[in-house]
Amino acid sequence: MFENIQFANPQIFWLLLGLPVAVLWYFIKRKDQSASLKIPSLKGFPKNDLLPRLKPVLFALRLLALACIITAMARPQIREVSTRTKTTSGIDIVMAIDVSSSMLARDLRPNRLAALKEVASKFIEERPNDRIGLVAYAGESYTKTPITSDKGIVLNALREITYGQLADGTAIGMGLATSVNRLKDSKAASKVIILLTDGVNNSGFIEPETAANLAVEFGIKTYTIGLGTNGNALSPIAYNADGSFRYGMREVEIDEALLKKIANVTGGQYFRATNNQKLEAIYDEINKLEKTEIEEFRYYNNEEKFRPWVLLAGVLLLSEWIFRTTVFKSFV
Repeated sequence: MFENIQFANPQIFWLLLGLPVAVLWYFIKRKDQSASLKIPSLKGFPKNDLLPRLKPVLFALRLLALACIITAMARPQIREVSTRTKTTSGIDIVMAIDVSSSMLARDLRPNRLAALKEVASKFIEERPNDRIGLVAYAGESYTKTPITSDKGIVLNALREITYGQLADGTAIGMGLATSVNRLKDSKAASKVIILLTDGVNNSGFIEPETAANLAVEFGIKTYTIGLGTNGNALSPIAYNADGSFRYGMREVEIDEALLKKIANVTGGQYFRATNNQKLEAIYDEINKLEKTEIEEFRYYNNEEKFRPWVLLAGVLLLSEWIFRTTVFKSFV
């Protein structure tokens, strides 16, 4: 209950250093302030020496009252802080995901597509103030989710992305062009595409260079990611009789020159992810590069709590006066 209490005038507590001095002075002067009378015998007096021993209680009550007054002067307060955030420079992001059959290769665990979805989910969760959309592409492309601030919708859509929803192939130009179309009318201060592929452009009727020029025209920055190990990877090579994939070693081919060109032309960067750890590090790096400006407003409500200390001091002083004028009257 005391975690939110603070004092408006904490320097007042220096006055508490005077209390030990007052105690020392009291015991030094106590004998001088007590009258004494020498008599030959105490037989005529009742044997009750308890009240004289309790007389320092009066002084203790005064000291406690003084301590309460000093605490009240320090003005104890309970501060309640409320905050409100406002996005001053939002970012609209479209994630273009390759869903061709090669994304089922197992050089990443459990495969490229599953690894990407796991890392991308984390990236989305760490962008609470941005709008995000999803584009899936293989031999063709489509918008899985328009840009939205509802992260639940985006995450559910990401989980639903699988191989087989589109004709096989790698239409990088189509994926990039669809992403540009999602962002071209955006009013956000910054517009970003994160395009990931594990192959070479071999499908679609829009050239990647043409799509990149469209991105430049609409002020859209593009980060490109080449996904796949160096050398050979265990990849789908044929179908089994039951319709499942047969896997075999296949050379990893990624058009890094094209991806670098797209990134450079649009003002982004190219990254190469050869394993799960590097893929996660790339999304962390993009997360750091694209910062959303947020303005935070704080409101303070101070509730004064000095009154209980004043009342307690009054009660202690009243108690001291009552005892001094009644129980201890004959000794004062």
